Amino acid sequence: MVQCEMCGAETANPKTIKVEGAELDVCSDCTEFGTEVKTESSSSTSTKYSTSSSGGSSGSSSSGGNSSGGSRRRRDMFDEMQELASDYDERIRNAREEASYSQEELASELNEKASLVRKLERGDILPSDDVRKKLEKKLGVSLLEAVEGDEEWDSGSGEGGLTLGDMVKRKD
Repeated sequence: MVQCEMCGAETANPKTIKVEGAELDVCSDCTEFGTEVKTESSSSTSTKYSTSSSGGSSGSSSSGGNSSGGSRRRRDMFDEMQELASDYDERIRNAREEASYSQEELASELNEKASLVRKLERGDILPSDDVRKKLEKKLGVSLLEAVEGDEEWDSGSGEGGLTLGDMVKRKD
């Protein structure tokens, strides 16, 4: 006996229907909620993507996968990203003073307002990407730093630590 995926009733011979794009195995009472899908033999159906491993390529070479078999973490686009340095304000101020610019002169060179340079040096605001690039080019300083690689996260729950469920107070 199989359970109907719509109502949960036990049924001996479920029918496959399509409801809003999802195919469900349902009992005879629930078939009215979708359109019945005719099942054909797998040898006669043609799919857009081949799922069989019989063909010109071997099944062991998957694209984007890790074939080393080890426990290495898969690389992604965030592994090589850089982010704004935490001391960007000091870097800007020190580089400006080394170049013997006043805040107003630097702002004029960058075609920006002097108040923007003041706020950046105080750390009140973060520079936009275009302002950051202008500052780096004009002052010859890098305001970016490499992001430290995220190690696999360990919850520490094996050590009896607190979980989110321990801290949340539910309103029932």
